[in-house]
Formats: sequence, structure tokens, C-alpha cells
Amino acid sequence: MQKIRDYIEFNVFGVCTVLGERFGIASSRIRLWFIYISFLTFGSPVIIYMVMAFWINMRQYISYGRRNPLRY
Repeated sequence: MQKIRDYIEFNVFGVCTVLGERFGIASSRIRLWFIYISFLTFGSPVIIYMVMAFWINMRQYISYGRRNPLRY
């Protein structure tokens, strides 16, 4: 079970971690509430999660491109 948990925490997009750091809330609490809300609303927060993951990844690519002047 620990290997599965480590895999999910390190290879998933990190949306809950970013939200936790930004708002000062433990990421485990955010994950639990995300799961609860997903069950109550029949999975609609999954779409929001994917949009946020896309947004975070695009921000990382843009900031990486600005830091590396040899790339352009």
C-alpha cells in the first residue's frame, strides 16, 4: 500500500500540493475533501482537477522557458 501511495503522490500532477502550499492547508486534507466532493457530485471535480493540472503544468513550462535563455 505504501508503494502505491508513494507512486500516486510523486507521479500525479500535484494540484492538491500546490493548493495546500498556497492556502496553508495540509495537502492530505485537500485530497480527502476532493474525494468526498467527487463522490457527492458524481465526479464533476475531476474536470476541475484536470484543468488545474493543465494550468500548473503550463505555468511551469513558461517559467522554465524564461529562466533558460539558451532555449530561445
